Formats: sequence, structure tokens, C-alpha cells
Amino acid sequence: MIASVTVPLDGDFDVAAAVFASRRAEERYFVWEQPDRDGFALGGIGSAWTVEGAPSGDRFRAAAAQCIDVTHAAVAGNDHALPASGPVWVGGFAFAPDGGAAPEWDSLPATLMTLPEVSMVRHGDRAEATANVVCTPGSDRDDLVPHAIARLESMRADPLPMLDPDPVSGYEIESVLPPERYEEAVARAAARIRAGGLEKVVLAREVQVTAPVPFHAGSVFAGLRAGYPSCFCFCVGTPTAAFIGASPELLVRREGARLSTVALAGSTRRSADPAVDDHLGERLLHSTKDLAEHRIVVETIERALEPLSVWVAAAEEPVLVRVANIQHLGTPVRAQLAEPRSAIELAGALHPTSAVGGEPWPGAEPTMRELEELDRGWYAGPVGWMDATEDGEFCVALRCALLEGRTAHCYAGVGVVADSDPEAELAETEVKLSALLPVLTGS
Repeated sequence: MIASVTVPLDGDFDVAAAVFASRRAEERYFVWEQPDRDGFALGGIGSAWTVEGAPSGDRFRAAAAQCIDVTHAAVAGNDHALPASGPVWVGGFAFAPDGGAAPEWDSLPATLMTLPEVSMVRHGDRAEATANVVCTPGSDRDDLVPHAIARLESMRADPLPMLDPDPVSGYEIESVLPPERYEEAVARAAARIRAGGLEKVVLAREVQVTAPVPFHAGSVFAGLRAGYPSCFCFCVGTPTAAFIGASPELLVRREGARLSTVALAGSTRRSADPAVDDHLGERLLHSTKDLAEHRIVVETIERALEPLSVWVAAAEEPVLVRVANIQHLGTPVRAQLAEPRSAIELAGALHPTSAVGGEPWPGAEPTMRELEELDRGWYAGPVGWMDATEDGEFCVALRCALLEGRTAHCYAGVGVVADSDPEAELAETEVKLSALLPVLTGS
């Protein structure tokens, strides 16, 4: 059983700074922040309970059931009115059930949801912290509470460190596979789509950045949240690695019986010139290729939600979703759930959307595995949180990197359709990678 105690914090408490400053070297940790959404931030340190592995069958439903069983048996002290306050599960899932087999993903299993020893949440001008401790048979809750309070009082929120603007030596940036190999993969995928049976396949590539000194996850996170305040800025950390990113794509948000998500597909670059930027956006809104790719994503989301919902409503036309370096076509989708389903289960029902997988999935999956030639690990998988009410939110892990010592494994992908141009698709991956590379290299 779990015993939890929740206490108030100052409303301006920097959750991310506290996580990076207070975590111990042997602990897992988690940060989730969307600054533009009323400063929402969630952080977790340590592991009071962990649900991990890749069980056979529905890994999302199995993980949800285990999390719910533990939370329902928890003894909670103090009321917690904020979303994600009290006992909260944090973590994520690899893109594929068997994902993360490559050595760099050793510390992040295909399923990993953690109930932190300490969690902190801020929303607007309110903040709270929760300590969770495991109650063993015969243990006295009154004896456990002082331990929990002591851990809460040990938290410190040192300012996040800045990136070194003048490293001793330069950074090396290298595509794991030659760029021309990626163009060949795009051409082969487009040919298969034209031959029939497939509408779309998403192909990813990996670029590695080697630094002169080990990467500091806190510095990288600070750069991401400053540069991408409208995105889901996340860091899933282990004693040996950190999976970090700033994703523009909401996979699912559950608030009681209400569900919301966003279909995000079709992209173009930004420009510092407002007139050029507007022109690029207008061209994207009228691009036959991008609109067709986007429509596929909207339709697959609607089909996934219809069996679970009383109604599903998607906006009639996409809008432009702009972040610092790129703009996308986005269509908000809402639904009213027909029966209670947890945030983790809903993430499993939607993953993978065709924005990161393909359509139809049974044909796209083997094509993707063959042509990508990489282990995606957690790239494009669901990352997020679920609280004791089973509400929560998960993003699609995009614009991300796995930090491992002096190496950063960076990932980006594009949706390939019948008329995709290999050179243009390679260029789109470069635009997406440019969200992270300057933050990693301090350039």
C-alpha cells in the first residue's frame, strides 16, 4: 500500500528547477511543462512504485490496471484540488511494444510508469508537493509521514544551469545513415503507396550529436522551455540517460468524461520576415499534398475514438499551429466518452496515430520497420502522466533526443504519401531537427 501526504508550495515555485537540483544520482526523475498553459508544470523524483516492462497483449491496458490498483489502495493525506496533485503516475511508452532494444535505450523499458517518491505540480498561482511512501505489513503510517515530510523539506530549486556558450571544442553532428539512404527509403515508400494498399507511411531518421563534455539535461530543458513555451516540454530521466524534448503534439487529454486531442500533420518552415512567414503558412493551408496527409490523420483519430465515445467532433478545417522554427496543420478533435476509461488506456487507443505511423497500420508497420533501419525507442511514443482520478495527458514524443553522456540521439520523421519528393522530405526532417540542435550545441 502507498501512503501519500500533500502540502502547499509557493505559487512561483520552479518545479523543473527543483527536480534537476534535488534528484539523487541513482534516482529516476520526470519533468513536464507547458509554460503557455497558465504555467502548468509537473515534476517527479524517485520511485515509490514502478510499473514497467512490455507484457504480452495490450500493454497500455495492463499498465493502467496496475497503476489504478496501486492508487486506489493509497492512503492520502490532505486535499489536493490541482490537476496532477496527490499520487500521480509519470512516464511513457516506447513507440513499438518491443521498442528500445538498442543499447542506448537500456534504462527506458518499453513500458515505464512511475509513482514518484516526491511529485510537485504548479498551475497558475498555486503549487503543491506530494510525498509517497510504501507501507509494508505492520508499518505505522504515523511513522512514515515524518520521513515523507523530511524528503519534501529537502527539495531545493536552484536555477537551471545555462548552456556553455563557448565549449572547449566543437560539436560533431552526424546522420546515422547517409542522407541519400533516407531519400532512397522515401522513394521506395512512395512507390509502394502508388502501387496501392497503402495511403501513408511515416519514416524517421536519427542524427547523433557528440559533445566535448557530457550533456546536462537541466540545461537542455531550460533551453527548450524558453524557446518552445507552447509545446509539451518533457524530460524522462534515469541514472544513465535522459529522454528530452518539446513536442507540439497532444496525443490525448482526459478530464472526466471529456477527451481532447489534436491531429497534427503537414509542415513547413518559419521565416523571420512576417510577410514570408504568412505566405508559407497560406501555402501550407492550400497544399494538396499536405492537406491529403492531414486528412488521413484526422480520419484515423475519428475512427479510433468512435467506438469509445458518445460523440466525436473534429474542426471542419485545419488551422496553423506555429512554434519557433516550424508551422503545422492542426485540427482539434474532442469527444465525450461513453464509459470511463483512464488516460493511459486512451493513449493506447490512439497510439500510433497515422501522424507518426501510417495508414493502414497493418501494412504501414512492416514497411516502416524495413525502410527506417532504426530502433525508434521512445521516439514518437506516448509520454505523460495520469493522476488518482485517472485524468491525465500524454503527448507524442517529438522534437526529442536521448541524452547519454556526451552523445545525443536526435530523431525526426515525415509522412510519405504517393507524391512525396525525397529531397523535400529530407529537407523537412532537417527543419524538425533544427528545433533541438541549437539547444544541444548552444549555437
